[in-house]
Amino acid sequence: MGKVYDGIDDRLAEFLGRQHVFFVGTAPSDPEGHLNVSPKGLDTFRILGPHSVAYLDLTGSGIETVAHLRDNGRVTLMFCAFEGRPLIVRLYGRGRVVEPGDGEWDCLISRFPDYPGARSVVVVDVERVADSCGYAMPLYEFKGERSQLIAYAENKGPEGMEEYKARKNARSIDGLPGLGGVRG
Repeated sequence: MGKVYDGIDDRLAEFLGRQHVFFVGTAPSDPEGHLNVSPKGLDTFRILGPHSVAYLDLTGSGIETVAHLRDNGRVTLMFCAFEGRPLIVRLYGRGRVVEPGDGEWDCLISRFPDYPGARSVVVVDVERVADSCGYAMPLYEFKGERSQLIAYAENKGPEGMEEYKARKNARSIDGLPGLGGVRG
């Protein structure tokens, strides 16, 4: 059934690259805080090496993942095969957030499409790679990407997106710091 890998090998990289959606799980240090699972789509995932991955974080209504990573760095990414052979792959690790203006931003952002509303790149140092059978996963047929998030960001424009991030992405639902230089 399940297997633990030394890192992301070519076979796993090919599988991860074929998936149209993945899920990011984080939690704050405070046991009273809210756990978070966020679905991610579009062309936003990159493998940087056998023990390092990154994904483009697009502006959304919440900032839980960023806040949790700033709090403790713990993160799990989960990829499920909804087409073809059943398989689930989890990448466990420590994540960090790179925002525009940070030293690594230009190098990292150049790896992704130029999506409007990009607010950060999440880099994960992968500590454990494991798979499981996925036998209970349903089969779904991929019909295409949704266009609403990109259209929303284009409609708001850069200034409107900055205002939105300042208003909606400064703190998590538990009050942890999010974007915009709010720390501690």
